[in-house]
Amino acid sequence: MKNVILVTVCFLSLMLKAQTLLVPDRVFDGEKLHSDWVVLVEGNIITYAGTANELTRPANIKKIWLAGTTLTPGIIEGYSHLLLHPYNETDWNNQVLKESPVERAIRGTVHAKNTLMAGVTTTRDLGAEGAGYTDVYLKKTIEEGIIPGPRMLVAGPAIVATGAYGPKGFHDGVTVPLGAEAVSGMPEAITTVRRQMGNGADFIKIYADYRWTSGAISQPTFLQEEIDAMVATATSAGKYVVAHASTPEGIKRAINGGVETIEHGDGATLELFKLMKEKGIGFCPTLAAGDAIAQYRGWKKGKEPEPERIKKKRSSFKLALESGVAIVFGGDVGVFTHGQNYREMELLVDYGMKPMAVLTSATSQNARMFHLNKLGSLKKGYWADIIAVKGDPLQDISRMKDVVFVMKDGVVYKEAN
Repeated sequence: MKNVILVTVCFLSLMLKAQTLLVPDRVFDGEKLHSDWVVLVEGNIITYAGTANELTRPANIKKIWLAGTTLTPGIIEGYSHLLLHPYNETDWNNQVLKESPVERAIRGTVHAKNTLMAGVTTTRDLGAEGAGYTDVYLKKTIEEGIIPGPRMLVAGPAIVATGAYGPKGFHDGVTVPLGAEAVSGMPEAITTVRRQMGNGADFIKIYADYRWTSGAISQPTFLQEEIDAMVATATSAGKYVVAHASTPEGIKRAINGGVETIEHGDGATLELFKLMKEKGIGFCPTLAAGDAIAQYRGWKKGKEPEPERIKKKRSSFKLALESGVAIVFGGDVGVFTHGQNYREMELLVDYGMKPMAVLTSATSQNARMFHLNKLGSLKKGYWADIIAVKGDPLQDISRMKDVVFVMKDGVVYKEAN
């Protein structure tokens, strides 16, 4: 019996020390592309990333051959809604009004798995959109290993100014659930930020502008002092604020208030983008969401001229590139299909960004922007979130849809045949 126990202990000890060597054609480490590199993983930590001939190979090693592939850090999605599904299936109003949080949570488990299998090992989820703190519990079930999915950073319900958010279009005698939490005035804004953080929000999302009535153009919502107070409240607790903002004034107030990223930013001027760069604020353009919505509204992409909204987005993004502001990779996934996160990468390149800059944005830059100090790079000591795609995405960014290997936290979820 003692011998059996001894053998078992020795076997488990060897298993714990087992290391995995990943051998692709090339490695993008989060900053640069390398040939003849390998990556060694022990447990959930990268212990070596470099040329194969400089590695002293341990005796107890498992090799995973990834011929014809490029190894990259796991993708860090900057803008998702795992509790939404494409608006051409069910429009946003009906998802908020007719799909219960239970149904949406079940959908979210499917979306989480599809996201991970697409090579996204971390996602920043920007609001439960009427489902309360369901995103917090979706994150919890992933962390506890109940369901597969990416690491999640969650905003909870998000915060809007009273009267400025939907669903809208009902007469004043009808009370409907909102897609976010409404506040007015500094005391209520401060209280709500504190409550959301206490309920598990990793960061706070605010709407700096929105449509006050259905069909109207967006206008600023919060007063400057309200934004200032919400940012100060979050910052004092070691957290931060991001802002949905599309109008020049809404963007300016969000910048001056000290948010960390601007989402959408369609109406930003060159001066505002330069100010964002100066203050270290990231810009998440969500090109894929706008592209998808235009198609839902009837645009036959590739057959018809681009709608005015798409043309304006191209012009705005060109200003962003000119300014040098940090581009946050994030497509507003959920507006379109979860697992098709690569669509934002393709559009970023189409709109003028270099593939190297896109991959850097989706890995090491997003890691820095989101305070993920051990993610986004293939370096010794970093967590083993690693994917492989067929071919070379720096030559053809659409290769990012061909994910053949996914490792998250040292665990292989998809392995190349």
